[in-house]
Amino acid sequence: MLPIDALIPDLQTTLAQTTTVLLQAPPGAGKTTRVPLALLDADWRGDGRILMLEPRRIAARAAARFMAQQLGEKPGETVGYRTRLDTRVSARTRIEVVTEGILTRLIQQDPALEDYAAVLFDEFHERSLQADLGLALVRESQQALRDDLRVLVMSATLDTAPLAALLDDAPVLTSEGRAYPVEVHYRPLPSRGGQPARLPDQVAAVIREALDTQTGSILTFLPGAGEIRLVERLIRPHLPPGTHLTPLYGNLKGEEQDRAIQPAPAGERKIVLATAIAETSLTIEGVRVVIDAGQARRARFDPNSGMTRLITGRVSQAAAEQRKGRAGRVEPGVCYRLWGESEQQGLPAFTPPEILEADLAPLALELAQWGARDPADLEWLDAPPPAHWAQAVELLQWLDLLDRDGAITDHGRRARALGIHPRLAHMVLKGRERGYPQTAARLAALLGDRDLLGPQAGADLLHRVQVLTGGYRAPNLDRHRLDALRRAVDRLLPQKDARDRDDAQPVGRLLALAYPDRIAHRRPGDANRYQLSNGRGARLRDEDALGREDWLVAADLDGQARESRIFLAAATDRATLESDLAEHIDTVDDARWDDARGTVIARRVRRLGRLILDEKALPDPGAEQIQLGLLTAVREKGLDSLPWTDAARQWRARVQHMRALEPDAWPDTSEAALLDSLDQWLAPFLAGVRNWKGLQQVALIDALQSRLDYAQQQTLKRELPTALEIPTGQSIRLDYSADNGPVLAAKLQALFGWTETPRLANGRLPVVIHLLSPAQRPLAVTADLANFWREVYPQVRKEQRGRYPKHPWPEDPLTAEAKMGTKKSGR
Repeated sequence: MLPIDALIPDLQTTLAQTTTVLLQAPPGAGKTTRVPLALLDADWRGDGRILMLEPRRIAARAAARFMAQQLGEKPGETVGYRTRLDTRVSARTRIEVVTEGILTRLIQQDPALEDYAAVLFDEFHERSLQADLGLALVRESQQALRDDLRVLVMSATLDTAPLAALLDDAPVLTSEGRAYPVEVHYRPLPSRGGQPARLPDQVAAVIREALDTQTGSILTFLPGAGEIRLVERLIRPHLPPGTHLTPLYGNLKGEEQDRAIQPAPAGERKIVLATAIAETSLTIEGVRVVIDAGQARRARFDPNSGMTRLITGRVSQAAAEQRKGRAGRVEPGVCYRLWGESEQQGLPAFTPPEILEADLAPLALELAQWGARDPADLEWLDAPPPAHWAQAVELLQWLDLLDRDGAITDHGRRARALGIHPRLAHMVLKGRERGYPQTAARLAALLGDRDLLGPQAGADLLHRVQVLTGGYRAPNLDRHRLDALRRAVDRLLPQKDARDRDDAQPVGRLLALAYPDRIAHRRPGDANRYQLSNGRGARLRDEDALGREDWLVAADLDGQARESRIFLAAATDRATLESDLAEHIDTVDDARWDDARGTVIARRVRRLGRLILDEKALPDPGAEQIQLGLLTAVREKGLDSLPWTDAARQWRARVQHMRALEPDAWPDTSEAALLDSLDQWLAPFLAGVRNWKGLQQVALIDALQSRLDYAQQQTLKRELPTALEIPTGQSIRLDYSADNGPVLAAKLQALFGWTETPRLANGRLPVVIHLLSPAQRPLAVTADLANFWREVYPQVRKEQRGRYPKHPWPEDPLTAEAKMGTKKSGR
């Protein structure tokens, strides 16, 4: 009997009466394997199938196998599964457990999901991008095409209120969990020589401690496969008899993953070294000890660079609780956390939804195929960030996967059908056209996975391709990964006997098709330092042999703001780039500021993105070119190069405060936003300006104020005044640009009688008071004036009245007369 069983009758009744339900059930309640089977006999199902989404392949297979066993069958009969690499489904199948990308493919092929009576989203709290997309598409299908389609969203830790509201106040059913008590021990990394110990060393030490002091099998959470392999090497020589050591991560073969979750033989125990793949859905029999390294690896996209990096960071509190719970599934357990108890509350509450941090190019292509050119056309729990979305659409248009209006092209449809990132799909299709199907497929497989060789092998992607062909030998290769990559290559070939043209090595040429924004030209005189076609700087490691090449294409960079480090790249040449990317090469007239000459230089340039291929000086620049050159100089020099006055700085800070209160109503006056919009607010004030000296005479405050309409200017003046009148009757300037501003700095005696802290913007913005001594030195800072007079002033009075005896220090400052001068002056 599992806890979810008590809720099954209510769930069946609710789904008979309504089409959308949320089910909240803690880990171990049994929702994954009990609920689909309980819905098989529902009248509303008819002959339709039940489709259940699992976030991971291993969980999909395990859930399907377990349910099939409950029916005395094998997977592929009543219960089957579909994953990217493995399918067990037949005409008899009525429950299909699928990974999330499969749902997107199914609903794109049949928007009405005619063969299905229900869609179940399991472990929705993980908030993967594919789960959010799947729910948005299913929701639209349910509303527009299938009002009888049942949708059940199941979650362990998600706050269900926002999701219920998104789904038109769908009913929420809550199940109790079944968890035994888990004792928690904290084992932070010890310091050695002033430096913390290596994480794998501490994990290995705690595993040995648990082997000596605890019974049962051990589940260890590590951030990635690399750490798993390190710990495996450290632990294997110390395994006691009857102890099995098994890794568990996404790139393992299915049978190896299955071996990791099977129970240890009777009287023996096992140690499972796992990534976050084991956090949810899986029950590994016999585990009563969890060792949590406290780290997870996730992808984070930077729209400014167009690059995604795998970031290793701290787990959230919710994830830590999920991991701990794996130790209490079948009996009381123990959890070792490799951080200090005081650090626990400092962990983020939840892991951010993937849609807020991901590269949205695949999502944008899927929505274009669906017929939605704007994410606002669908309903989202968290909408895609506008900057990420805009960058994704721009990239897809550059690759000719979307047209200018955002509609999917025929080339985009063929690319989407490959099921890989749009960049790589574009490269594979173009590679076939150019006669390089094998190399294109190999590159796509390599770039769709973690680096095969690691940074110690240098950045050259050619070596990785040669590993796949047997032409390059590397030590300590993971043979399983190598086999998996070769299988991925085979899936991307148009036919098994596809062959490349027999000519020059095409790696760099093909890579430029996928990453036209990351073509790199070596800077003059700077070995290993490059400028990218997206305008950013990048560099190779000093010892990398690729640094001798004038032209590269960078496929993997770290996305640093100033100068990215190149991890993977390939050499190319200018002639090839000009031939293959001719449609992306522009000829334009531009102007730039020459500091040495103190003037604007106009020129005609041929450029690939931001890379200048050729340039020719143009004589006698006109007014527009001079203006363009001045604006370009401002962008290069930064906002501080403009003639800022205190009034202009305060205006900018005031508007930023209003924007913080009303984000949709006020313009962004951050440095990046002002630099991006120079053409709108500064350019109109450059009429007649012909040089830098003239630019320094521009009334900057007037130019800035042009960003507001008349009503906004009046609102700003009313709600965020430049000064406040204090009890002495004087007007004191407010400093909106100060940290934690706005700040009012005034002599303490001038504020006698002021009982309440002033608040601006209709009470929404408190003023921070800096109370000064008679010598204008800071005495105290407060945002609660009443509390200061009551709690702090007596001590200030005691300390200062002897130092400044000529100034008033009354016992009751609230009834005293406010003064700027001494006792006798009356001022």
